[in-house]
Amino acid sequence: YVDNSYINPLSRPRIDTSLSFGVKAIDGVLTIGKGQRMGIFAGSGVGKSTLLGMVAKNVKADVNVIALVGERGREVREFIEKDLGDEGLKRSIVVVATSDQPVMLRLKCALVATTIAEYFKDQGKDVLLMMDSLTRFAMAQREIGLATGEPPVSRGYTPSIYAELPKLLERSGNFENGSITGIYTVLVEGDDTNEPISDTVRGILDGHIVLTRELANRNHFPAIDINASISRLMNDIADKNHNKNAKKLRDILSIYYANYDLISIGAYKKGSNPALDDAIDKVGIVNKFLQQEINESFTFEETLMMLDEIVGSDI
Repeated sequence: YVDNSYINPLSRPRIDTSLSFGVKAIDGVLTIGKGQRMGIFAGSGVGKSTLLGMVAKNVKADVNVIALVGERGREVREFIEKDLGDEGLKRSIVVVATSDQPVMLRLKCALVATTIAEYFKDQGKDVLLMMDSLTRFAMAQREIGLATGEPPVSRGYTPSIYAELPKLLERSGNFENGSITGIYTVLVEGDDTNEPISDTVRGILDGHIVLTRELANRNHFPAIDINASISRLMNDIADKNHNKNAKKLRDILSIYYANYDLISIGAYKKGSNPALDDAIDKVGIVNKFLQQEINESFTFEETLMMLDEIVGSDI
């Protein structure tokens, strides 16, 4: 059953229940539902694995299934012991195929992890499936495709990759007797979010979380670029007040950084634009809200309360 692919779309109930991740930036502004599929898009070294570890420890799912596809051997034990920790490991199953292992093992690692998630889903559990990274799954498929004579069509990737990715990703979702919420990391080559795999995956998933090197260099962790990220189901699963507050927070960041150069050189005169004045007053506390230490955890209700305190008043 590792290659199980087709699922009748009419057998999938609509996603209408939120899942608490324990990370303020996600629960507050990028709310994810049970059975939703999200991508974490980032270059190397900006905190993907650390964010996955935070999620694994804090998420309110019954079981975590984690696939480490093509990871460096040194990072495997580090992720399990440091990022995941005892608390995360208690309810997690980790499937590993390191970068030096044969290409078929790396490919099957993703499929086996998804099959394990399906097993627990069939038992009526809400499963969180995390895959790090989907790009290395695609690279493994590229190796196989080139070896079997497929033509390279885009940056060396072969046509079969664009058939295999939807088959893998569609296995996550909401079902009558359980759910598989999928979190897939995408290693963005050269920090180009429009490279072939990123572009294809973004079109299949139900939203994306973008981590940027600029925020990481400013010691802002998790380095989530809120205005470049989106959860496509948030309007359906979050209440009216929550959606309104999340929009206000996005507006504050958007207005402030659109005028950042004017503000930083002292060319902006306070009182010229009330919305910008409010953004200048609140951007510090907004950024503090979006940052979180590795060992910190917040309930969904605590996050909504903090969000309401920051942006609840009218702008």
